[in-house]
Amino acid sequence: MGYVAKVIDVMIASPSDVPKERLIIRDVIAEWNAIHAKDRKIVLMAIGWETHSSPEMGDRPQAIINGQLLKDADLLVAVFWTRIGSPTGSAQSGTVEEIEEHIGAGKPAMIYFSMAPVRLDSVDDEQYSAVKAFRESLRPRGLVEEYEDLSQFRTKSARQLAQMVIRRFAGSSTVADHTALVAVVPAPSPMPTLAGTARELLLEAAQDPQGAIMSLQTLGGSHIQTNERAFPTGDARSAAQWKGAVADLERLGLTEDRAGTGEVFFVTDEGYRVADLLKQQ
Repeated sequence: MGYVAKVIDVMIASPSDVPKERLIIRDVIAEWNAIHAKDRKIVLMAIGWETHSSPEMGDRPQAIINGQLLKDADLLVAVFWTRIGSPTGSAQSGTVEEIEEHIGAGKPAMIYFSMAPVRLDSVDDEQYSAVKAFRESLRPRGLVEEYEDLSQFRTKSARQLAQMVIRRFAGSSTVADHTALVAVVPAPSPMPTLAGTARELLLEAAQDPQGAIMSLQTLGGSHIQTNERAFPTGDARSAAQWKGAVADLERLGLTEDRAGTGEVFFVTDEGYRVADLLKQQ
């Protein structure tokens, strides 16, 4: 059966160096909807320039994004790591402008800063310094959050997003005028299409005590293993097939490279769910 729910638009704002965090926020929003939407009568809608903006002329690019997306957003979630972003003509960067516009409208913003280690010779010093200065400028204005890795970011953002939504929107009419009531008909999560090698690798990894897949490149060639099982990569064709399987699982969000090294991948919650469904087939 369906139900009537209030839609809360969640704007995802960030520079270009945190694409995995952007995906995690979308996953966290989907998890909220799956767990809480029916009981709380609230559906969260993830919005971002890459999925919701459309071509338009006549103003600064960031001003167009603000008009198309930001003005109707109820909540903003922003993430920074080593980059502040590019100047917009009105602010230090697009992300900074979105934050200031959103806060200026009296709407809540959740701002996160990655403290993950980074090689200093791999980043732009000016950009990195700007991020740190912006972080310090926010501290007297409210609470910001820091995280050490992607796993911690997922845990913190899931808990804190739930707290924010329940505190600010549940049982409240104080949302933007555009907010609508919609009829929601729940649908089962689709089963992703997996090649035979990716399916076999996922099922094996789901049985590993750590849920980890090792994908290493040495002088002796490629080595892919999980759950104490090594997969055949002795020739170029086999190596390509199993390395493709590793890439497919990460692309579909069934595993994640938490350290960003491209060598160790961990099964995600969605990966375990899909593995369970595969076992039932």
